[in-house]
Amino acid sequence: MKIRFWGVRGSIPFPGPNTITYGGNTTCIEVRTDANDLIILDAGSGIFPLAQTLFKELPLTCHIFITHTHWDHIQGLPFFIPTFIPGNTIHIHGAFDPINQGDLREVLSRQMEYCYFPVRETELKATIHYLTLRDRQVIKVGNATVSNLLMNHPVLNYAYRIDCNGKSICFTGDHEPLFNIYDPEDEDCDEYQSFMDQKNQGIIDFMRGVDVLIADTSYTRDEYPQKRGWGHGTYDSSIALARQIGARQLYFTHHEPTRSDRDLERVFQEALSRHPRQPGDPEFHLAQEGPVIEL
Repeated sequence: MKIRFWGVRGSIPFPGPNTITYGGNTTCIEVRTDANDLIILDAGSGIFPLAQTLFKELPLTCHIFITHTHWDHIQGLPFFIPTFIPGNTIHIHGAFDPINQGDLREVLSRQMEYCYFPVRETELKATIHYLTLRDRQVIKVGNATVSNLLMNHPVLNYAYRIDCNGKSICFTGDHEPLFNIYDPEDEDCDEYQSFMDQKNQGIIDFMRGVDVLIADTSYTRDEYPQKRGWGHGTYDSSIALARQIGARQLYFTHHEPTRSDRDLERVFQEALSRHPRQPGDPEFHLAQEGPVIEL
């Protein structure tokens, strides 16, 4: 399989002279199977430059897996040019909206209403199939399997694991490690701790042994206390997860948008210094737009 990051920022795109090295687009990851099937993880602003590379493959078939429907993960979808071209087939997968009880198509169509965008979803020319996923559902894409697991974020967010010919990738989407919302003296504390333990074990089992873990790493250890409950991880939590599951490589992504390339490298090195390399540790990388990663 091959992986290419087209967007590595969280919250809002921030292109400019201070983000040239790692990139300023929001989340989008291209995955190619051994048979060159196209899987796209999330449709942040990075899906627009990805689209510019796909014209030579028309008519195109691709599968887009949306981790969750916060804007930084879907804002590029209206600009995904293949949806405007007849003959293309686009499969879009993701979760439903538990607040408004809308399916995936309803959620995504809202950002293409006339008050937000000049072209409505019903005017798109490609054949578009929407699949609202259940937790732990498995989808076949050519010779690859894509499975999902519900994670911890303020809206329904799926991690996606892709397995193909003995190689595997897992992307957390946006995820904050579970913490006990009860004080130790509260009567519900132990019960909630038991729930946490079960959920954490489920995450470890789902991700165990992947070749590449791509993890939401928005904050530093010092930033996290002010951002607790916002649904994002830290360098320390991502390293801990990668070690628990036995990942071979860990890519930190969803970079804080205001963090310059220089600051990103600084906080990365500070995190590594807190976690000296141990036998069996994965290789640690900052996700970067552009380079192709081959498994």
